Amino acid sequence: MKIISDFKDYHAKTSLALSLGMFDGVHLGHLSIINTLNEIADKENLESAILSFWPHPRKFLNPNDDVKMLNTLEEKLELLEKSGIQNLFLKTFDEDFRNLTGVEFCEQILVDKLNVKHIIIGYDHAFGKNKSGNFELLKSLSSALDFAVNQLEAVQSDDLNISSTKIRQALLEGRILDANKMLGYHYPLSGKVIHGKKLGKKIGYPTANIDVPMNKLLPKTGAYIVEVWMEDTFYKGMLSIGTNPTVDNSNQILSTEVYILNFDQDIYEKEIKVKFRDFLHDEIQFEGLEKLIERLDEDQKLTEEFPF
Repeated sequence: MKIISDFKDYHAKTSLALSLGMFDGVHLGHLSIINTLNEIADKENLESAILSFWPHPRKFLNPNDDVKMLNTLEEKLELLEKSGIQNLFLKTFDEDFRNLTGVEFCEQILVDKLNVKHIIIGYDHAFGKNKSGNFELLKSLSSALDFAVNQLEAVQSDDLNISSTKIRQALLEGRILDANKMLGYHYPLSGKVIHGKKLGKKIGYPTANIDVPMNKLLPKTGAYIVEVWMEDTFYKGMLSIGTNPTVDNSNQILSTEVYILNFDQDIYEKEIKVKFRDFLHDEIQFEGLEKLIERLDEDQKLTEEFPF
């Protein structure tokens, strides 16, 4: 997959079949678009391409917007690479882009710079200043600008249209199974293992504290069954997102910690990846350490029995 981020003097030499959008999550709805895109590109002797943005345009429009993403940039690139897309145009959203009307975007970007001959658009996608660009506009311009256009219907899961928004909501409600079903894969989280307060070690459940990227969406606070991956080796794990209220009820700092079953190596400063498999329970403030340990023992049993 070729990645092009500098548009200033860019002019595509090859005709493209293209779709545009954030593609955050690269979920089953996105994959439906990408699969159609690849099929059309192959049939019409075009190269497949996606035009996306990084960071999210909302950060440009409002720098204080703490927008959380389903994918880090690395995760997004990995998923798009696996999808078979040949070209990724990864644009930084700026004032010039912001002020392009839908018509100007079609003429100056899609046709003049990217040489697009076939456009695939999602069922609810809008683009251009004040969202003036949509399927109807593309259709009205297609003949004059010499491109074809298709709009795809939404992909559904349990009679609901799949979207990044619905996946975010499911994660924020702890509905991991629903989120994973819409994603088509197990929701991941990666980061470096950093030093914590080592409170877990004192009660027989030493945890690895994960330094989570700032823009990565965390599921709701609570305990989870997870896969743990280090250097292509898989372990079962119990992950906690919260403030550890039982051992430090004055702490307000959210931490992400994973207890790795049958594991006792020193992994500080190493990269670790977890994949969420199921929700165990909300964060609980127990009356004492004895009750906390009893619950951790129950969680470990459930994790050991989980059908990974």
